[in-house]
Amino acid sequence: MNDTVGKYTVPILWDKKLNTIVNNESSEIIRMLNSEFNDFSKFPDLDLYPQEKRAQIDEVNEWVYPTINNGVYRCGFAQSQAAYDEAIDQLTESFDRVEDILSKQRYISGSQFTEADIRLFVTLLRFDEVYAVYFKTNTRSVRESPAILNYMREVYQKPGIAETCNMEQIKQHYFCSHASLNRYSIIPKGKDFISMLTLPHNREEI
Repeated sequence: MNDTVGKYTVPILWDKKLNTIVNNESSEIIRMLNSEFNDFSKFPDLDLYPQEKRAQIDEVNEWVYPTINNGVYRCGFAQSQAAYDEAIDQLTESFDRVEDILSKQRYISGSQFTEADIRLFVTLLRFDEVYAVYFKTNTRSVRESPAILNYMREVYQKPGIAETCNMEQIKQHYFCSHASLNRYSIIPKGKDFISMLTLPHNREEI
């Protein structure tokens, strides 16, 4: 690729032999990494999209993505009060729905950890420190939602997860990337959300 001026996005799956983009859609990349690279995987038997759970996973993704994953962006980049009000109301409703579900079952699509949990986790990880401040999603918070916070602790403490969660880098990226939202690139201090995720959980009791 010789594009040096076009807008870039992450994540991206890159073919080093052909020097080209394979895919830059996160929902498709996670499916590819789940099954298409098992010959190179340390844990080839791990299946985050098992056949018997696909209907449940897809059903969760169908409402979590537009109202939560993308919902935070709909709030943050809304260009009218009406657009913001619609987005924040939908996000708040879905946030409460997540809290209710996780108070009754261990994971978002049932008793098994799946791709739906990864997709939910990455947004909730940023929620209090970034989205609630930067994108005005301040009707709810993870730290004040007992079931969600307990769930986040379990996921964060799974092997291999914590080392992928660099809150300092996350905040630098968001707060310094949009001149129209944060002209002077000031990064709020926050309340050290990551430290809350290191505390014990009891999700195995559910």
